[in-house]
Amino acid sequence: MAVHVIDEANRCLQCKKPMCMEGCPIHTPIPAVIRALKEGKLEDAGQMLFENNPMSLVCSLVCNHERQCEGHCVLGRKGQPVHVSSIENYISDTCLERVKSKCAPENGKKVAVIGAGPAGITIAIMLARRGYGVTIFDARDKIGGVLQYGIPEFRLPKAILDRYKKKLLSMGIKIRPNTTVGGALEIKDLFRDGYKSIFIGTGVWRPKTLGVKGESLGTVHFAIDYLANPDAYELGDRVAVIGVGNSAMDVARTAIRKGSHSVTLYARGSHSDASLHETQYAMLDGARFEFNKSIVEINDQGPVFRNTLCDQDGNVTGYSRETEQVYADSVIISISQGPKSKLVNTTEGLRATKNGLLETSEKGETTVEGIFASGDVVLGARTVVEAVAYSKTVVEAMDKYMRSKE
Repeated sequence: MAVHVIDEANRCLQCKKPMCMEGCPIHTPIPAVIRALKEGKLEDAGQMLFENNPMSLVCSLVCNHERQCEGHCVLGRKGQPVHVSSIENYISDTCLERVKSKCAPENGKKVAVIGAGPAGITIAIMLARRGYGVTIFDARDKIGGVLQYGIPEFRLPKAILDRYKKKLLSMGIKIRPNTTVGGALEIKDLFRDGYKSIFIGTGVWRPKTLGVKGESLGTVHFAIDYLANPDAYELGDRVAVIGVGNSAMDVARTAIRKGSHSVTLYARGSHSDASLHETQYAMLDGARFEFNKSIVEINDQGPVFRNTLCDQDGNVTGYSRETEQVYADSVIISISQGPKSKLVNTTEGLRATKNGLLETSEKGETTVEGIFASGDVVLGARTVVEAVAYSKTVVEAMDKYMRSKE
């Protein structure tokens, strides 16, 4: 691994205008990090990565690098781009416990972070650095949110999240697991107890439905539920996955690993919506793909489709009259998720959009003073790095708000 990383680092051209940084949503200082690594300053490189993006170790494994840093590398125009993800992973994995998490002196102000996903962890770390007393509330027993309960172990080892938990605790951040805010505790209780500002990063955990007959059958499941605990399901040998996004790839690859021999993903359009990397791995694992299939209903035998008719640009123009019965032991619906509504329903003045996402300003300010939000609960189901990038903006707004109240 180390030899490979050095070889890749030596290939970096140290461009004056690094397109790799332009392609990264969080503008990771890739040339500077690689330069520090080559100069033997490993911990400096790790410090740069962590300060820019506390979730760098996670992002090195789950980011869509081919469309971001590596996809913008100038070497990729005529050959292979620098394998930035391997370099970032080596540095971040080696240095996570070593990087200095210096916190400013305690300022006496408490902040509540609701949700221990990528956005919540980022906010907690960055506010703790500024001297705030941070408590994270999460409805589940382990931190990580979608990283813990929505990404399979073979893509993101859960031991990494255990390391992040230790990191949080070492910074003085408190964690309250198995605590749903909007249930026994409400946001008004947090303000009552002295929290000066509240961050909401609860993610999107309500599956979106197809709206077709048969979704309540016992053989039909939702991707977000299945990925949270695959061992609870007996899918059988033949599995039909409706959807072709990254989560659908995770579902298909997990089902194959759990013993299903025939796993097919069905797409309404003519191409996969997942990254090329994840699509290729799903195919390599043995998943099959069927395109231009529009779901009509699901019955006890499996899903029923019509063929979609498309023009030369791939736009759907109509559907075939004939239907096709597909035989499957289980059907898993994977067409994205939306937020749950507990917080909106229990917090006066907190507004959501028509899609159920929290209504915020560009700085993450919600419709209630002192409450901020970012991540999937604002943007919809997005990537980890996008959640982190937006959260960095929100940290600035929260800090400015709390300072203004002095």
